[in-house]
Amino acid sequence: MTSTKRLGHGWRSVLAAGLAISTTFLATPGHAGPTLDKIKERGSIKVGVGTTPGFFAPDSSGKWQGFFIDYGRALSIAVFGTPDKVEFTNSSPQQRLPALQSGEFDILLSGVTVTVTRAFQLGFHFGPTIFYDGQGILVRKDLNVGKAADLDGATIGIQSGTTGELNIADFFRKTGKQFTPVTIEDTSEFIDALQSGRVDAITQDSSDLVGKRTQLKNPDDYVVLPERLSKEPLAPAIAGGDDRWLEIVNWTVNATIQAEEWGITSANVDEFLKSEDPAIKRFLGVDPALGQSIGLDPKWAYNIIKTVGNYGELFDKHLKPLGWERGYNRLWTDGGLLYSPPFR
Repeated sequence: MTSTKRLGHGWRSVLAAGLAISTTFLATPGHAGPTLDKIKERGSIKVGVGTTPGFFAPDSSGKWQGFFIDYGRALSIAVFGTPDKVEFTNSSPQQRLPALQSGEFDILLSGVTVTVTRAFQLGFHFGPTIFYDGQGILVRKDLNVGKAADLDGATIGIQSGTTGELNIADFFRKTGKQFTPVTIEDTSEFIDALQSGRVDAITQDSSDLVGKRTQLKNPDDYVVLPERLSKEPLAPAIAGGDDRWLEIVNWTVNATIQAEEWGITSANVDEFLKSEDPAIKRFLGVDPALGQSIGLDPKWAYNIIKTVGNYGELFDKHLKPLGWERGYNRLWTDGGLLYSPPFR
């Protein structure tokens, strides 16, 4: 590196000005755009969701519950400091992407698969993958099939507006087998088609199929085949053009993952306020510098964990009762794919 002692007075001035600009840039929060402006003006976040038990479904009183639902509440905490300033609306796979494009939703937490065409052609931005999934097949046990290739000649129900249409066609083309696709739009008809015998099997993300199996009249008569036909990384989706809203989404998800890695839960988070670890002090807002530097309440991560919990807590609360194992959705320290960038 060139020593400043060898630079003339003019060069020192230029260097100082450059450093000042750089420091100002680093200290300035990301650019807020139209989505975040609308959210703050409206006083609530509009979230598009689906209807799959464990992930998103209204309870007997009509209140939305589920794994993705709690991420919507976490975003409300990050933006407004409370979990209640969020509106959940059920939207079909055919409707939800156009609704996001038109501004009807501020974010989709509906199990959207990250794909290159959705990023380039539709202009969507995606947050971190919240759930690593793959397309599966739900079949009647009396068919006596153990793998997808055994379904040669079968009639298979496919929900329109999903990545499943191309995936199942690619699979059978690749294996040289034949099948008859039946495209179904309505979710309730999707289940009825299997129960009535109209189709031999239905295919969708395995996360959705596990939930749909619980809605069948005789769940034990059906099985989700063990293989996965595709990679389906499910992530929050937002419209492009609002960098700050994207970063709030990113770091809200990351906060739940980082908290689990540190062993911070909703039950013990107050004990961690006494930690001498500088990184944990910044994360929980004991040291307010991090929150102040990014323009959020210094306690934003603390409030999220205290209110909704860490990633593992959310998984155990909503998905484990359905029979889900963590699998790829374990922390990287446990051999999974979940990994948060550093909070610094």
